[in-house]
Amino acid sequence: MERVRISDIAEELGLSTATVSNVIHGKTGKVSPETVRRVQETLEKRRYIPSMAGILLAQNDSRIIGVVMNDHEKYQGHLLEDPFIASSLNALAAEIDHRGQFMMVKATTRPQDIIRFASMWNLDGMVLIGFCQEDYQLLRDQMHIPFVVYDGYLEDPRGICNLTLDNFDGGFQVGQYFRNLGHKRALCIADNDICMDRERWDGFSAGFGAADFWQIPMEQEERQGFYEERLETLMQYTAVFAVSDYYAVDLMQFLQSQGIAVPGQVSVAGFDDTPICCQVVPALTSVRQDNALRARLALEKLAAMKAGEESGSTLRLPVTLIKRDSTRSP
Repeated sequence: MERVRISDIAEELGLSTATVSNVIHGKTGKVSPETVRRVQETLEKRRYIPSMAGILLAQNDSRIIGVVMNDHEKYQGHLLEDPFIASSLNALAAEIDHRGQFMMVKATTRPQDIIRFASMWNLDGMVLIGFCQEDYQLLRDQMHIPFVVYDGYLEDPRGICNLTLDNFDGGFQVGQYFRNLGHKRALCIADNDICMDRERWDGFSAGFGAADFWQIPMEQEERQGFYEERLETLMQYTAVFAVSDYYAVDLMQFLQSQGIAVPGQVSVAGFDDTPICCQVVPALTSVRQDNALRARLALEKLAAMKAGEESGSTLRLPVTLIKRDSTRSP
């Protein structure tokens, strides 16, 4: 069946295409009620199917929130499968739907792609995850669309709302917990030693008293080889804190593949408390962040920035250690 066009409706009613288009897009201020009724009846009779994208783009308020994530090489092509990313998207999707808005998701490594994406879809606002300070500053200077950042590091937060966590306290809680359990040697692992990972490591060291640090490879195969080469040294530690659940579960699986009991021989804890923590055996002790709270604050801040009520800020959200079966006294 041939698709009905706006021009077909206009010709049938003896109206301009602009008038029909205005009725479809809800711009009826200068259109008589009778004309609106005639157009709507004909649209229904002819089974006209509007382009939702066209309707949204034609409005001043598109109600589209863009969520853009850095498709970093460490994800190895599986960005949306990462536990933290998936949990963040799930919470954002629920909050955006609750507000009657729409979510569009994009993965890229290039800030210029974000600018084109925002312009193309007339976005009401954006949530950005995983980019660096230089990227955020570039976007702030070249875009008028408000955006909030998850876990950003900003020397100048002007025009940007940064929603981060109390990473130091999260690490501190894990370190203190291991120390109170009676562990004497503990290790922290991360794929870098800067920004939030450094804060988690510093907090862990402060809570435990003194802890070692290993910078592990991002690529899984290289990481397995890294652990194999250092297995004897690794077994000198009775407790390991990984700065993400992904690396914690990965380490647990490696240890178990080597016949090493968790937590019998090595206790393991992670960070983020994603659903994967309860899907592995033993269930993973982890630092919980409230994704629903962060999503709600993100949308509140975007609305405030669009209304000119917010010019940029940094909010540091609390975290809580959730104790499960992957940790015990040595």
